[in-house]
Amino acid sequence: MHYVPRILVTGGAGFIGSFLCERLLETGAEVLCVDNFFTGRRTNVAHLLSNPRFELMRHDVTFPLFVEVDQIYNLACPASPIHYQFDPVQTTKTSVHGAINMLGLAKRTKARILQASTSEVYGDPEIHPQPEEYWGNVNPIGIRSCYDEGKRCAETLFFDYHRQHKVKIKVARIFNTYGPRMHPNDGRVVSNFIVQALQDKDLTIYGDGTQTRSFCFVSDLVDGLMRLMNSPEELTGPVNLGNPGEFSMLELANKVIEMTGSSSKIVHRPLPQDDPRKRQPDICRAREKLGWEPTVKLEDGLRPTIEYFRSEIQNLH
Repeated sequence: MHYVPRILVTGGAGFIGSFLCERLLETGAEVLCVDNFFTGRRTNVAHLLSNPRFELMRHDVTFPLFVEVDQIYNLACPASPIHYQFDPVQTTKTSVHGAINMLGLAKRTKARILQASTSEVYGDPEIHPQPEEYWGNVNPIGIRSCYDEGKRCAETLFFDYHRQHKVKIKVARIFNTYGPRMHPNDGRVVSNFIVQALQDKDLTIYGDGTQTRSFCFVSDLVDGLMRLMNSPEELTGPVNLGNPGEFSMLELANKVIEMTGSSSKIVHRPLPQDDPRKRQPDICRAREKLGWEPTVKLEDGLRPTIEYFRSEIQNLH
């Protein structure tokens, strides 16, 4: 009798979660996808519903969940500023109460649990690139704090449950990720630029465009998450997962215009409050402990992402 692991993915109908569900099903696992559909979309997982090992449940992680599972990937939380600033109190509750509820479930079922944390825990970093040992330069009262501080508190809870209750934890700090199934109006730079370029609208760059980000294609990220989950128990993390290739906003904008064949112009707007100047992961730990590093080049990842948005825009008309 072959044992089939049961894996819970919270936020499983979201952008990253839906790709993770797909990959887990490919390994032969049973997948329970939980989402409250605040930013997750049924269309992201519609093609999985016919799989007998896949189950979709509408549930909000700020309420306890009573299921039997072997592994938990806790991805539930809106991740773009437009969405998480829409109801900042609920965003913090999702990170904090959600972590408590999922850790409680892990404690009861003795499941391994992975927290999708974020590079935002480093704030506006004064160290570049950012290693896991860096404690960050953070603003606890700014407009982005509901997300940043919620994720920081979730990390605290994970390590306290680990020390106090021996829960088997993994913490991944995820840097900018992009790919198909991103929310078209999530306000993040890759989707913004692509949607603007496909409609021949001006591409909006905030500030002078020299600020940098590192972009990791979603398939690379999912591979990193699964490697971390299945790594030796003593590797709790945190582990940075992201692409160390660094691009300025101007470089990205020009690349998108070129690849979409757009007639868009670039326009500059003032930089919003709390916007970090630089973001680049130090991934030495992931390389050494997980044998992981991103393999998809920016251009190769942008191609399917642009095609996805092109069909999304056509479906709107």
